[in-house]
Amino acid sequence: MTALDDLTADHVITELHGRDIPVVRLDPGQPADVTLSARAGAGRSWHGPLTTPTRSLGLEHARAVYYRRPSRYTAPGDLNNQEREFTAAQVRHGLGGLLAALPECLYVNHPHRNSGAEYKPRQITAALRAGLEVPPTLITNDPDAARAFAKEYGPVVYKPLRSTEYRQDGELRTIWVRPVDAGEIGDGVAACPHLFQQAVDKTADVRIAAVGDELFATRITIDGDHLDWRWDYDRITYAPIDVPGPVRTGVRAYLRAFGLAFGAFDFALGRDGVWRFYECNPNGQWAFVDDHTTGAITAALADLLEKGLPA
Repeated sequence: MTALDDLTADHVITELHGRDIPVVRLDPGQPADVTLSARAGAGRSWHGPLTTPTRSLGLEHARAVYYRRPSRYTAPGDLNNQEREFTAAQVRHGLGGLLAALPECLYVNHPHRNSGAEYKPRQITAALRAGLEVPPTLITNDPDAARAFAKEYGPVVYKPLRSTEYRQDGELRTIWVRPVDAGEIGDGVAACPHLFQQAVDKTADVRIAAVGDELFATRITIDGDHLDWRWDYDRITYAPIDVPGPVRTGVRAYLRAFGLAFGAFDFALGRDGVWRFYECNPNGQWAFVDDHTTGAITAALADLLEKGLPA
């Protein structure tokens, strides 16, 4: 379940095709060409046909779902605003609801579990409970509290609590992680909660793709001094790295806490050798790292989906 231009999903689909595993690709947010007739009752869970322009699937035969990055639920453009809102809600709760309720089906990950795992405050709670190191962090809408935190724990960075579309002068912008000091924190902080965190004195970043019990870690080294490695992919290099035992144990405990089969974890590798947890995207990217690691993650995901739920 993903958008049609999702190149990351292409890796897994190609791998499954190579294994002669039947795959249906579906973007539930674009339902115009999807037909379904689902029945339940009389002792049977949901069953019946779902058809796309190129595939047909009996819902009862689905064994695994890779919930990647479907687009937002939409409605036909010839409807008025009220009709569009109504129709989009019916698609979300009808088609989306059915695809989240398939019987005897493995989800990687279930969309409802993804949603619950996206909140940074819950992520930090789970990480601490799992024994992972977390930098001192403040979430506040009190400018005085923010300034006091920056003075106490500086250097400090600001991070958005959620990546959302933001436009400036009509241009789409990305809000990057950036350093802040107490003197530049204004009263505008009162408009909404902000996340401030002590900057880690780091030598590199680490991305871990966790697939079931398997962990694939990549050291990300930046050619420069910017904090957010996503700023310029041309200035970063990748290399596989071993995960320390305590971090490995913590990551697996974190996944269990949220009921996830997959997670993309970001850590800072401190100069003191300590791995410090930043966040876990339950649906994060992984196909941008070195080819060997990308291939290993692809195979692990295909293995997971091919097996489905344990017997």
